[in-house]
Amino acid sequence: MRGLLIMSSAPAVSFDPGLGWRLHPQVAVRPEPFGALLYHFGTRKLSFLKNRTILELVQTLDAHPDVRAACRAAGVDDDAAAPYLQALATLASSNMLVRKENS
Repeated sequence: MRGLLIMSSAPAVSFDPGLGWRLHPQVAVRPEPFGALLYHFGTRKLSFLKNRTILELVQTLDAHPDVRAACRAAGVDDDAAAPYLQALATLASSNMLVRKENS
């Protein structure tokens, strides 16, 4: 049966660590020993956070003016930030993270 499902392309999200980001309001966080599970009630997507540092970052993003400040507050030096920034960019592209309104 052709034509019953129309796939719409979501607008591309440009992740800028110099801006403020936060969890989408429809995302629930369940901490686990390995990190955490994120569940988006709007899209029904499930994401896994693989360690407690990325969990701390995700949970405290809204308390910082930008992502780099959140990284530093979580003990992630600028030299070691690349994998965390990539993980956050992936979460932003899947709509788990959204830009803060005042950014």
